[in-house]
Amino acid sequence: MDHSKMNHMPSPTVGMQGHDHHAMMIADFKKRFYVVLVLTIPIMLLSTMIQQFMGISWQFSGSSYILLSLSTIVFIYGGWPFLTGLVDEMRTKNPGMMFLIGFAITVAYSYSVAIVFGLKGMDFFWELATLILIMLLGHWIEMKSVAGASRELELLVQLMPDDAHLVVSDKVQDVKTATLNANDVVLIKPGEKVAADGIIADGESYLNESMLTGESKPVKKVKGDKVIAGSINGSGSFKVTVSHAAKDSYLSQVVKLVDDAQKSKSKTQLLADKAAKWLTIIALVTGIATFLYWYLTGQSLAFAMERMVTVIVICCPHALGLAVPLVVAKSTALSAKNGLLIKNRNAFENSRKITTVVFDKTGTLTVGKFEVSKIISLNKDLPEKEIVRLSAALEQNSEHPIATGILQKVKDLCITIPSADNFKAITGQGVEATVEGKKILVVSPGHLKMNNVALPDGYKSNDTETVVFVMINNELAGYIALSDEIRPESAGAINTLKKENIKSILLTGDNIKVAASVSKTLGMDSFIAEVLPHQKLEKIKELQHRGEFVAMTGDGVNDAPALAQADIGIAVGSGSDIAAETAGIVLVNSNPKDIVSLILFGKATYRKMVQNLVWATGYNVVALPLAAGVLYNQGILLSPAAGAVLMTVSTVVVAINASMLKVKT
Repeated sequence: MDHSKMNHMPSPTVGMQGHDHHAMMIADFKKRFYVVLVLTIPIMLLSTMIQQFMGISWQFSGSSYILLSLSTIVFIYGGWPFLTGLVDEMRTKNPGMMFLIGFAITVAYSYSVAIVFGLKGMDFFWELATLILIMLLGHWIEMKSVAGASRELELLVQLMPDDAHLVVSDKVQDVKTATLNANDVVLIKPGEKVAADGIIADGESYLNESMLTGESKPVKKVKGDKVIAGSINGSGSFKVTVSHAAKDSYLSQVVKLVDDAQKSKSKTQLLADKAAKWLTIIALVTGIATFLYWYLTGQSLAFAMERMVTVIVICCPHALGLAVPLVVAKSTALSAKNGLLIKNRNAFENSRKITTVVFDKTGTLTVGKFEVSKIISLNKDLPEKEIVRLSAALEQNSEHPIATGILQKVKDLCITIPSADNFKAITGQGVEATVEGKKILVVSPGHLKMNNVALPDGYKSNDTETVVFVMINNELAGYIALSDEIRPESAGAINTLKKENIKSILLTGDNIKVAASVSKTLGMDSFIAEVLPHQKLEKIKELQHRGEFVAMTGDGVNDAPALAQADIGIAVGSGSDIAAETAGIVLVNSNPKDIVSLILFGKATYRKMVQNLVWATGYNVVALPLAAGVLYNQGILLSPAAGAVLMTVSTVVVAINASMLKVKT
């Protein structure tokens, strides 16, 4: 059943127009429900069957015509959404629930009208009124729960502040956020939401990004740091240089991403659609067969009609049609609030099949910030400061984490960096340049080995440290050791994966000793070290050939081929570069705990879908034979209204079950 084609249930949309339309439809069903409720009371009091049941008689001339006119209003006004739905579904040759409900109420109404005008039997008016009443109630509740599933997404939309304080030549003026352009400067006051993605130009503060990343601790931001629109400022005030217009902001991309993911059909959804189609066919065939059986075995026309209407109502594949979309809408929006961005629904649903997670080390399992742990000079005339000063001259042009670590040390020691000429990178081994007339090299231990330079006496490599050697005019002058700290959350994340029987493998370009140390400290299954970016893809393929279902985590830019090759590519820590990723899932933070959350949440989502599908089909298996009158001789029979109650209950159970989905963090 294609939800987009059904006029009674809009797919959960983000746009505010979609929201308004949805709200109007909910209000419409609510109004129809109350009008029908008021009319149902006199209809029931005027019905012969109810009167017999209560042992009273209120027949008077023309009472059947009053009953007819009240019921006609209920049929046309209350039944209108179902009748128009029936016409739409006939037009698209796609009979579904609207067709079934429309068909059932039309049969009940036409038969009852014939009774008023002389056909022998008992009318169906009270059943018709209660049936429409319960159907309206069911739809109203269901649409409210669908709206609830999309509400999380609207909360994301509302995170964007409407106004911003634009700074123009030291004057501050208030403008609409939507009018901001790249390179504008905006002022963020204490307690306000950041108006646009950008870089802090002046000032510092702590920001709460939990609505965007799921990270509850406020993050310190200083000059030069990136900020995301929608995060909440603490007590400092600062100025931000806007990086791009509002429509390209991180948040707008997230909202679009979530909307697309909610609309995209997954394999489970297609399965539910197929089941709903079959249920519609079964309903019509069983309904007609039930009617023929009872009518031909000597029961009254009224009895046979009533059985047919009940069977058709009970079979409405409502719960089935909602079983998956509700879970999808809920899970996609929830994950976005927790910093898990799903770009590909199937990748998310397949996360329950993962057998191996391949971690890129730097920045995921480790903090990704190299800090200088020691500086050793091999020449007593050369102070340690001088070694750092000269190496910093070479590293000031590099983006490499090691370079960042050395430059941070220079900053801490308040050293002025000299300029470097004839700069040259030695691929995979280091850099060289001329500084103050001297030829300086900053290189890896591998470079010394290749050039047969003996390692210095007393040098002992530490498993957790990465070392660079400094050479001055081809003489070994000293070395700098840097270490990258393991994230505090890493061990717990690896442990949880173990419990779930998922292997964890470390894949890194770093040296074998560091990789072995990190892998051992965290209790990982194995590691693959000294791998160049293009070799990562081959390693993933090898694992797949062994029959592993591989999830790869990487930073999305240089790991793109490997992420694309993995069964599930998870890009981490690339917050703002959402659109350009080859990954099916993007994690806003680089926290390894989020990867575990993602897998557990994928499993929980799948479980909810299966529970809903089992419930939605299972209740039909029990209710359908009862409606058809299988236990009639034992005195058990379901009325059309009871059928409608059962159908509504099943829909509501499915909706409530979907809304109970949670992200375990």
